[in-house]
Amino acid sequence: MNLKKLNKIAGYLWAKKTTTESGQELWLPLITHLLDAEQTMHWLFNNWMSEGTKQLLRSEIDDEKLQSLVKFLGFCHDFGKATPSFQSKSSYDGNVSIDSELIAQLIQSGFEGLADMTLTNANESPHAMAGEALLNYFKVPKSISSIVGGHHGDAGNSEPRGQLRDYTANYWQTDSESDVWVKWKRVQKAIFEHGLELSGFRDVSEIPKVSQRSAIILEGLLITADWLASSEYLNNDYQKPLFPLIPINYTIDDIDEDKRFRAAVETWWLDGVWEPKKVLEDSDPYLKRWSFKARPVQQAMTRTIGETTDPGIFIIEAPMGLGKTEIALVAAEQLAYKTQRPGLFVGLPTQATSNAMFDRVQQWEKRLAQEQGDHFPINLMHGKAHFNEAYEKIPRASNVDIESGVDINEWFSGKKSVLSKFAVGTIDNLLLMALKQKHLFLKHLGFSEKVVVIDEVHAYDAYMSQYLFEAIKWLGTYHVPVVVLSATLPREKRKALISSYYKGKYFSKLKIAKDIDENHWSRSKAYPVMTYLDGPDVKQVTEFPGESDQKTVKVKVERLASDAHDAMASVLDKIQNGGVAGVIVNTVSRAQELAKMVPAEVPFMLLHSSFLAPDRAKKEKQIQTAIGKNGHRPKKLIVIGTQVLEQSLDIDFDILYTDVAPMDLILQRAGRLHRHAIQRPRGLDKPQLFVMGATEFGNYGDSNETVYEKYLLMKTDHYLKADLSLPQDISDLVQSVYNFEDELDLPGLDSAKEKFDSNLRKEEQKAKQYRINDPVKGGTIHGWLTRGNDEIGQSDQTASAAVRDIKETIEVILLQQTSQGVVMLDGRPIESCNSKEIAEQLIRLPGRVVPEYQMLEAIELLETQTLERFQSWQSDRWLHGAISLVLDETSQTRFNGYKLAYSSQYGLIVEKEDDDD
Repeated sequence: MNLKKLNKIAGYLWAKKTTTESGQELWLPLITHLLDAEQTMHWLFNNWMSEGTKQLLRSEIDDEKLQSLVKFLGFCHDFGKATPSFQSKSSYDGNVSIDSELIAQLIQSGFEGLADMTLTNANESPHAMAGEALLNYFKVPKSISSIVGGHHGDAGNSEPRGQLRDYTANYWQTDSESDVWVKWKRVQKAIFEHGLELSGFRDVSEIPKVSQRSAIILEGLLITADWLASSEYLNNDYQKPLFPLIPINYTIDDIDEDKRFRAAVETWWLDGVWEPKKVLEDSDPYLKRWSFKARPVQQAMTRTIGETTDPGIFIIEAPMGLGKTEIALVAAEQLAYKTQRPGLFVGLPTQATSNAMFDRVQQWEKRLAQEQGDHFPINLMHGKAHFNEAYEKIPRASNVDIESGVDINEWFSGKKSVLSKFAVGTIDNLLLMALKQKHLFLKHLGFSEKVVVIDEVHAYDAYMSQYLFEAIKWLGTYHVPVVVLSATLPREKRKALISSYYKGKYFSKLKIAKDIDENHWSRSKAYPVMTYLDGPDVKQVTEFPGESDQKTVKVKVERLASDAHDAMASVLDKIQNGGVAGVIVNTVSRAQELAKMVPAEVPFMLLHSSFLAPDRAKKEKQIQTAIGKNGHRPKKLIVIGTQVLEQSLDIDFDILYTDVAPMDLILQRAGRLHRHAIQRPRGLDKPQLFVMGATEFGNYGDSNETVYEKYLLMKTDHYLKADLSLPQDISDLVQSVYNFEDELDLPGLDSAKEKFDSNLRKEEQKAKQYRINDPVKGGTIHGWLTRGNDEIGQSDQTASAAVRDIKETIEVILLQQTSQGVVMLDGRPIESCNSKEIAEQLIRLPGRVVPEYQMLEAIELLETQTLERFQSWQSDRWLHGAISLVLDETSQTRFNGYKLAYSSQYGLIVEKEDDDD
C-alpha cells in the first residue's frame, strides 16, 4: 500500500497534540510520527550504533532481515495509538477545543460515534501494551511484539493475553461486532501492512524471532529513536527544530517527510565518530600519549592484549603508582579497534575519584580527536558534575563546526547520558545495569557500545559486588571488552569476575578443577599479574622481565590507640619540622573531631562526604593542587579525611595515620605514602604508617566495627606486620586476610566468622530481590524488570541507594535565614541566584538524624515548612518537590533531637541534644 492511500485511510489519526502558551493549537499525525521514528531508528542503527554491537545482532539475524526489522520496529512502535482508547484521550493541558477538532476530523473520515463513545476501561490498554496486543493479533513473533510493548521502559511481567477479548471496545470502539469495527480493523491492517512493506517484509512470516539479548539492545535503540523522534526542538532551542508539531489546520499532506527527517538529523548530529586505529607497540604508545617510556609491566600487558584474537575481560592487579590507568587507556584503544566499539566508560568508586580521573580521560580523548581532526562527546556521569571546573569549561556541541577536541552534547543528559560514547562516572552507573529499573534497556545499549574500564574494584563490598558480578555477566553477553584495575584484589573476587564474564558470554559455568596448584590462575599469588579471557580460554601474564628492579618502599608500621588527642599530638610532633601528614579515618564525625584539634597556626584540609557540593569540589581541587603530582607542596599541612582519600586520588603524604580497616584498604591508604619522587622533610625521609585502634586484639571500637566486619579487622590485625615491603607484600597480605578457608586459632575469630558469613548471606539475598536475572539464550523481555518493591529504582537517588545498600535518608537544600532574608550559605540572597544554583545546595542528612521509622513524619514536616517559606518552588522545574532545611544566623538549627550546624571548613556537624537542653 502506497503512502498516499494509507494517508487517506489513517491520515487523521493523531500521535501528539498541544496548545502553546500563545494559544496556537498544534498536532502531529500518527503516520508522520511513525515515519519519523522509522527513519530515525534506521539512521541510528546505520550511523550511530557501533559495528561491534551490530555484529552481535548479525550473529542471530542476517543483515538484510536485521535492516528490515529495525525499520519495522521504528514504524510500529506507536501502533497502539491507532485505537479508540488512545484517539479519545483528552489533552494534557485540558484544551477541549483541540480535542473536539481532532475528534471531528476522525468522524468525518468515517469513525462514526466516536464523540459519543464511553470507554469505562480505557486505562487498561495503554498504547504500548495495545501495540503489542495488536501485533500479536497479526501473528508477529512475541519476542518482537514485546519490544513494542516495552518501548516506554518496561515490557511488564507477561504478554498482554486477553486484551482484545476483555477490553474489546478499547481497540474497536464497541464490545460487540459492529460496522465501526470494520473501520478500525481496516485502518489497523493498513498501518500494519504498510509497516511490513516499508520494511521490506513480504509477509509477517518473514519477521525473525530474536533472543533476549538482541531484544534488549533493539529495545534500547527503539527507546532512543522514539525520544529523538519525539523531540520537537534540540535541547528546547526553538531556533533548532527537530520533529515539530504542525498547526491544527494543516494535514499530513502538508509535510515533506524526507525533507523533515534530513533537516532533523543535520540539526541533531553534532559529533564525530571515533575511528580507532591499530595500536603499534613498536612505536611505544605510552611515549606517544604521555611522553614517557613504557615500563616493562606496561609493555608486556599491552603486547599481550594486542595478541588476543577474541578479547573478553582483563583483570590487572598491580601496585599503586605503577601506571594502571595508562595501561587501561592504551587497552581501550586496542580493544576498541579489535571489537569495533568506538567508545569508553571508566567507572570509579566515588565522585571525587571520578573527578580526578575525568581530567586524565579528557586529555587522552582530546588527543584522539585531534589526531582524527574531529570532535567527540564526553560526559561526567555523577550528580555533581556541574561543580567540576574542567567539565564546565568544555564547549557545548552545536551544529556549527568547532575546533578538534572534546565537547559536551547536552542531548545526552539524564537517562540518555549513558548513550554518550565517552563517559567517566561513579561505579553506580555500571552497577545500575544490574538493577531492575525502568528504562534499563538504555543502560544496556549504552554499555554495549563501549570498552568498559572499572577502577578500584577492591573498594566494592559484598552487597555491591553482587550487582557488579551481574553487570559483568551482561557485559560478557554483549561481548563488551572489560578492563578491571586493582592494587589489592582478593583472589576469590578475581575468580568471580572471570567466571561471571565467562557465564555471560557462553551461557555456561566456567569449569575450575577442584585440585589445582598455587600457580593456577585462580590461586596465583604473582604480583603484578594480568588474568584475562581470550575466547573461552583463561590466560595469565605473571612474568615481566626488567621489572624486578621496581622500587621497593619499606614502610614502618606502628600501632596507636584510637584516642583522638593522642593521635593529633603524635601528628603534630612528627611534622614539627615540616611535612604533609595524612589522617584517614572511618567516619565523618571522627574526621571533624580531629580537625577541630588542629592548632590555629597549623594549616589543615578536611575532606568527607558531608559537604555541600560546591565546597567539596573546591576542597578536592585544593588538595590535588597542594599534594597531587607536580603540586605546590606547602611546608606544613595536615590532610584529614574519610575513605575518599584512599581511592584513586593521586596525592602524596610524607607520613600517614589511619583508622584500622581491612587489609586491602590499609594498603590502599599506604599507597598514598611517598608516592612521588620528591625531597622529604627531615625525619620523614622514610615512610611511616600509624594504625589507630588496633592495640588490643579483637577490640576495635564500636564505630570501626560498625563500618567494617570485625572478622576482617581481626585477620588484618593478625597479619599486619611491623615492617612492610611494598609492593612485594601486597598480594600475600590481601590473600591471607581474604582466604576464608584458613583455620587460624585466634580468640573470638570463630564467632566473628559466623557473624561475617551470616551477614554475607543476608547481603546476597537482599541483592537478589532487586537484581536482574542472569542472561538466558532464549526468552523474551517480559518479566525482566519485575520486582517486588516498586519504589526501588524509580529515581536516581533510590536507585543508587539500592545498589550501594544505603539506608534511605533525606536530602535537603541547605539555606540560611539572616536579618536580610534567606541566603545561600556563601551569603548570596536566593533572589539573586537562579533555580539551578539553589537546587544544587543539596546535602544528605545522616541516617542517625532521621531513623527509617521516623522518615515519613520528618519528610512531611520539612515539606510543610518548605511550602510555607518557598511556595514558588512548586512551579519551578528545578525546585519542584525539593525540601529545605534553613539554618539560623549562627548557621545552626535543631531538628529531630539533634543540633545541626554547617561551616565550609568542617561541613555538616551533627550533635545529639542534651536531655536537659
